[in-house]
Amino acid sequence: MTVESVKPGTRTEGGRHRGEPPLAGGAVPVLGHGLKLVRDPLAFMAQLRDHGDIVRLRLGPKTVYAVTAPELTGALALSPDYIIAGPLWESLESLLGKQGVATANGSLHRRQRRTIQPAFRLDVIPEYGPIMAEEAHALVERWRSGEVLDVTAESFRVAVRVAARCLMRGSYMDARADRICSALATLFSGMYQRMVVPLGPLYKVPLKTNREFNRALADLHLLVDEIVADRRASGQKPDDLLTALLEAKDDNGEPIGEQEIHDQVIAILTPGSETVGSTIMSLLLVLTEHPELGDKIRDEVKTVVGDRPVAFEDVRKLTYTTHVIVETMRLYPAVWILTRRTVAETELGGYRIPKGADVIYSPYAVQRDPRSYERHLEFDPERWQPERAKQVPKFAMVPFSVGNRKCPSDHFSMAELTLLTAAIASAYRFEQAPGSDLRPRIGITLRPRGLRLRPLPR
Repeated sequence: MTVESVKPGTRTEGGRHRGEPPLAGGAVPVLGHGLKLVRDPLAFMAQLRDHGDIVRLRLGPKTVYAVTAPELTGALALSPDYIIAGPLWESLESLLGKQGVATANGSLHRRQRRTIQPAFRLDVIPEYGPIMAEEAHALVERWRSGEVLDVTAESFRVAVRVAARCLMRGSYMDARADRICSALATLFSGMYQRMVVPLGPLYKVPLKTNREFNRALADLHLLVDEIVADRRASGQKPDDLLTALLEAKDDNGEPIGEQEIHDQVIAILTPGSETVGSTIMSLLLVLTEHPELGDKIRDEVKTVVGDRPVAFEDVRKLTYTTHVIVETMRLYPAVWILTRRTVAETELGGYRIPKGADVIYSPYAVQRDPRSYERHLEFDPERWQPERAKQVPKFAMVPFSVGNRKCPSDHFSMAELTLLTAAIASAYRFEQAPGSDLRPRIGITLRPRGLRLRPLPR
């Protein structure tokens, strides 16, 4: 199955197009399938595979095309007929703006990628290693108090601090990191609701949830302005991503505008911190539910590093630790839903997709598909050993996407997660504390709802 622009004379299946994909069942008046996407989105997206590789959904007045086959999700990412747009990105615009690398398309996106890519080159990432290791060990030391951990706060805090200190070369105040974490928790939940139930003006009604959302949004934008103003006032120009943005030029050789700088800083702090923080939460859930995994990680770290603290130089040798992280991202992907929009009438899997159509797919559903994975719901890090990994179908596991929308910080994030996981599992086992809620919290990202753990020193 391939994706290609529709041209005169193009035919499929014995010379005929199949027309529109089938409409999924269960739609209700006005809201369409939006109600199912609110009530139990993970189960709903997973069951769509039973109705075909592509099905139509109704989200309010909109028709949305849902893709369930891994080869077609890969085709979406690689085809020029689809751009970053649709319900997900529209819901994110109030946060990410339209001029950041996460939401831009075309020539603007290409220029922005050229600006930020040097910060994530493989030969540059080792420079961040000492900061990542320092934050990982500081986290472990802070947990020695034996107090019950609010895993959401702890995970976001370390993710924000690593991003800020590595990419903006500043040891930012804990209070500032806490403000980011608090704002993100409110925003990403509210944005998911705005995506699946697009009620437009009703989200401006001064209800409590709307007021909380607007306060969090305003505080995050104010925080970004503070960061940029602080750097300019300091007169310093360290070799980091923030300096690159402040000195970037547009296609005419002129300095980029203030709004683009603002949106780019948001893109540095927000998506990366949210996805890494959510993955850390899922990793801690996995280590709690499968304590034998932590034992194996501890043994691997001991074999690789001996009695000294784990360091960036050890990351490549911690293969089992990496497999645990990858399997966690398979079963609990932080980015569990994505959308695209067609820029031309096109064909996908033999079906006609009109110009301007929104296309949606779920990495969560694709990565739990029994057609792609044996024992698809079983947590099995060994499936990522080289010989077994070859059996996984292409595009059935792409946690950082592919093509020109591939996450530029993939190696950065994996190094960070490996150091954190190795340091944490070497020092602690975990048990649930009263008030812990393991159910998934479904917003723009996926993470445990209210994980509370007690660290038990090894």
